[in-house]
Amino acid sequence: MTSTAAIKKALFQGRDWITTQEWTEPELDTLLEVAADLKRKFKARVPHRYLPDQTIFLMFFDKSTRTRNSFEAGMTQLGGHAHFLTADVMQVSHGESAKDTGIILSSYGHGIAIRHDLIPGQGNAYMREVAKWADKPVINMQCDVDHPCQTLADLMTIREHRGRNTRGLKIAVSWAYAPSYAKPLSVPQGLIMLLPRFGIEVTLAHPPEYGLMPETIEAARENARRGGGAFHVAASMEEAFRDADVVIPKSWGCLDTMGSQPEESLRIAKQYTHWICDARLMALAKPGCLYMHPLPADRGHEVTDEVIDGPHSVVYAEAENRLHTAKAIMALTMADREIEYEA
Repeated sequence: MTSTAAIKKALFQGRDWITTQEWTEPELDTLLEVAADLKRKFKARVPHRYLPDQTIFLMFFDKSTRTRNSFEAGMTQLGGHAHFLTADVMQVSHGESAKDTGIILSSYGHGIAIRHDLIPGQGNAYMREVAKWADKPVINMQCDVDHPCQTLADLMTIREHRGRNTRGLKIAVSWAYAPSYAKPLSVPQGLIMLLPRFGIEVTLAHPPEYGLMPETIEAARENARRGGGAFHVAASMEEAFRDADVVIPKSWGCLDTMGSQPEESLRIAKQYTHWICDARLMALAKPGCLYMHPLPADRGHEVTDEVIDGPHSVVYAEAENRLHTAKAIMALTMADREIEYEA
């Protein structure tokens, strides 16, 4: 066992997890090492109650399957308890301020996690305001800018299949058609900001109406420059998929209409129903290319069954890693004692 307990406590205890941008590459590496160790312990049924008797409040302004259950199950496995809260059952629905919410909830427990992702300009700002007043860690379970729990799990999955040294990998992050609802922009934005920091060449593809927040594009370019990766923007899925090692095609809404007219995003999307991940596109990628998706995927629209259920797909391993990364984030930011882990 490798103990870095005193260092870990000093570096991580009490810190907020709002975007990956606030964390260094070595710190992100530590999170992934702890997540891998927690995964091994979970599989071997080795107890790892690093947060005994602790409470985290999970505030959801949007629906969830993987995020809610990874945090609830993860907190139980760490020895604590998670309170599931929706906006409609809280006084926030009557206008209670982020200040009051942050002060009160942090006085009742040991962490606050928030999902607020559908309205550009609101979710990330709300989390930061809660964090300003809370004296316990605030964790971003997905906002309008980033989905740092999902992207950390994605990087963990890529490393499990392609090795820790990701330099030179080519990854396509592409828009894909979905008729179900106008989905947040935070997954593609989080991916393009995070992956180039680890030497990965990322190509983003989308129709002209589905551009991402300018500040995330600029961050991706700067992170590629500093991290030795690369960042490109393509006008077609074909261009992005060519010679890719990993493809992550998913839908998202139009930045200009997400908050006020989400149905407009769906109307515009009908022009691009041919943006679907199918066997023809996968053939453009490298042999053995990984297909990834944060789920839920709109089968038959974003992706064909042949691909998502085929040999390239690692979506279920990716989804499982949401549990282990969520636990690593909670353990390192909330633990009041040293954590030993096997690197």
